[in-house]
Parts: sequence; structure tokens; C-alpha cells
Amino acid sequence: MSARPVLRRCVTCRQLLDRRQLWRVIRLSEGGMALDQGMGRSAYVCQNHVCLDEARRRKKLQKALRCQVADSFYAALEQRLPPAPPAGSEAR
Repeated sequence: MSARPVLRRCVTCRQLLDRRQLWRVIRLSEGGMALDQGMGRSAYVCQNHVCLDEARRRKKLQKALRCQVADSFYAALEQRLPPAPPAGSEAR
């Protein structure tokens, strides 16, 4: 019998995905924030430029976590993103 994936919803696009495909952002109970590990209130966001930019612009993580999210935290998430493909390299 295979284990069913644990689904979580992205705060930006609201898509249900396997939690391994998302970043878990945690507001730690002792204060501060963490990625992927820790105890506290958490929110999930897709690992792509579109969802991350939209989460920053519309303050989706701040609303879900009920705390301020520093720009440096968004910068740390951007560092984890894979490089974006060049704009002119679409397959036809």
C-alpha cells in the first residue's frame, strides 16, 4: 500500500500540492522566522518566481503568518530559486 502525499495549499496561487514541492515558512514560537524546520505558525509558498513575487507584492505571507516578513527573508527565498530560463528560449 503506497502512502498518500500530504497536500498543502500555496498562499499565493491557492493550488493544492504535495508539501515537498512547496517552501514552508514558519513564524517561530520564540520569535523570528525559519524555513522548512521549526515549530510555530506556518504557511506554504510555491518554489517559483511568480508565486514568490506575488506573495511579496500582496503581502500574502504576512497575512498568513500574522507578522511582518522582512525583505531580507524574501531575498533568502529568491536565493533558493532555480535560475530563470532566458526569455527567448521558448520551444515552438
